[in-house]
Amino acid sequence: MNSPAGQASAASRDPYLTLRRVERQQHLIERLHTSSNRLTLGRLANELGVTERTVARDVERLRHSGVPITVVPGRGGGVSIECATPPGHVELDLPEITVLIASLVALGPSTSESAASAMRKLITALRPG
Repeated sequence: MNSPAGQASAASRDPYLTLRRVERQQHLIERLHTSSNRLTLGRLANELGVTERTVARDVERLRHSGVPITVVPGRGGGVSIECATPPGHVELDLPEITVLIASLVALGPSTSESAASAMRKLITALRPG
């Protein structure tokens, strides 16, 4: 018999839920990058239509992955990202391009305009010059 923990674990592997998480995390990075101020978890949760706890988990996943997000707890606190404006030039080799293409295909290359644009650029990079 499945335990509640086992059910939660299985649910976290649901492709739809994974896609939603990726979309939220993409939105978080883009939103934090365009904001000149710290944003509260409440505000981000409201924008995304999820709980503050969900946003907190997404922020921690992103931080754990190396995204330079700063969290300031307490009154007047919030979340911000330390990014160059505009983002710097990125050079990728063939294996890096292919892993990104495969990831976008798995998630849905048209889930957002940013995803579709990234896919077009990656495909163009594969074409002979």
